[in-house]
Parts: sequence; structure tokens; C-alpha cells
Amino acid sequence: MSLGVVAAPSPNYNDRKTPVSLILLHYTGMESGAAAITRLRDPKAQVSAHYVVEETGRILQLVGDDKRAWHAGVASWRGERDINSASIGIEIVNGGHDFALPDYPAVQIQSVIALVRDLMDRHGIAAERVIGHSDVAPGRKQDPGEHFPWAKLAAAGCALATPKAAAAADGDVADCLIRIGYALEPGLDAVIAAFQRRWRPARTDGVLDDETRALIVAVAAREVG
Repeated sequence: MSLGVVAAPSPNYNDRKTPVSLILLHYTGMESGAAAITRLRDPKAQVSAHYVVEETGRILQLVGDDKRAWHAGVASWRGERDINSASIGIEIVNGGHDFALPDYPAVQIQSVIALVRDLMDRHGIAAERVIGHSDVAPGRKQDPGEHFPWAKLAAAGCALATPKAAAAADGDVADCLIRIGYALEPGLDAVIAAFQRRWRPARTDGVLDDETRALIVAVAAREVG
């Protein structure tokens, strides 16, 4: 599909300090897409993202890929602390948890997939480097939420697929989570909940039951970049 990206410049950016190596997915978490776009372009708000994908599938570009948008906040992934410098941020219009966590329309997800694939190709980003805001900020952020269809992105080669649970799940959980990419400073329960939100969205309570443990070990066991 043609991306047909619409320019909607935001003044909220500065220079990158590191090369692009991540694609970070968010939901807007506001009452409307228009309200979110207004905020992302408001110099007083001091927030932005590179792209916004509306419910209709229309894609807006607010900040150039070469610039550092302000979307991640305090965050960490695989030891990288300046996630804004390392990532391209995509805001997906969705009310989020504060507005009943609506499902994502199919046409919107089609555009997200097309945009992510294009960014992966242009910037040499592998599927395992397409992650959610909740992954880099456990306990602080929940987006893009447990309704986000990661399986559809994985089927399109734009994210990792959920592996089969490990048969022998006897690895050290904290070590496995660090190997996957998570920072443990927010607390183990918060990190487990973030892991569940991405890999086992039917349960996001932060409880380390047998299935969650087995999935943590299985995800950690894969070779990731």
C-alpha cells in the first residue's frame, strides 16, 4: 500500500545523540486523535512523536526521522537509556486505558504495518527491535496495551511472534528479563506485567505463574538483536 504520509510538523524535537535502532509503538491515550495531535504539536507540551496513525489509517509525520522526538520519557531497553535518541516513535490513535481501551481498527493496523515495514527497510531495523512503550517504561506506561494486535505485526514480519512456552522453565527470571531487554529498576512485578502485556495479554497482573515463567524463558532463549 502507498503510505501517503501527510506532513504535520511539530516544533518539539532536537538532535539525536545515537543512531536509530528501535521502533517504539504508543497509543495516544486521549479522548480524540485531534486532541492528541494538537498536544503533540504544542510547544508548551514538550512532547512529540515522529508519526501518528489515525483510526482511518491516515499517517501524519510530525518530526523527521533524523531528529529526536520526545515520546519515550524515562525509559530503558537493553541498556540504552536515551530511548528518544535511539528510536522512531509512532503514536497510534486510541483512547487507551483511560478511555476503555478500544480495539484497533483493521485499516489502522494495516497502516501501522506498512509504516513499520517501511521504517525497518529504510533504517535497517530488525523485527525484534519493534517494541512497545510499556516495554521500555514498565510500571509507568501501559501502551500500546493488551488489545494491540502484535500477532498481526509478527505475521507481517514487523515484530517477533510469541514463541511456544519453554518445556523446562528453570531459568532465573530476573536474568531472563534482562536478557530480553527489560530494566528491573521499576520492580520485578511491574516488569513481569509489562512482559505479559506484550507476550501474554490475557493476563497482565504481574504474577509469575508457570505459564508466564515458561514464556519468559522461551523469549529469552531466542537470539535477539
